[in-house]
Amino acid sequence: MAIGDLTAAAGVSSTQLAQRFKALVGLTPKRLARTVRFFSGVFPIDPAEPVDWGAVAADAGYFDQAHFGHEFRAFTGLTPTRYVEARRRFQREHPGHALDGWPLPAD
Repeated sequence: MAIGDLTAAAGVSSTQLAQRFKALVGLTPKRLARTVRFFSGVFPIDPAEPVDWGAVAADAGYFDQAHFGHEFRAFTGLTPTRYVEARRRFQREHPGHALDGWPLPAD
């Protein structure tokens, strides 16, 4: 659902919605939407396989790969390629670790 639709459904301004939502949930609706979209792209990544970043971005609903790359760096501090390298290194250095298979590097 678009955030604008939420404001209309709630009968409040976008500022009021953001304030109330943040008070109840802990972040704004836009931040939650960005986070969900980002993680829907990151969770399915298998670091053992080659990654088609354009497909990952499209599957997660990003306009293009560049936008996904900017979001990736904003959320992780890493480029997508560095992220996969960190996941691969973690798997090599900690085989069978409980976090093996989790979507974020444990550096």
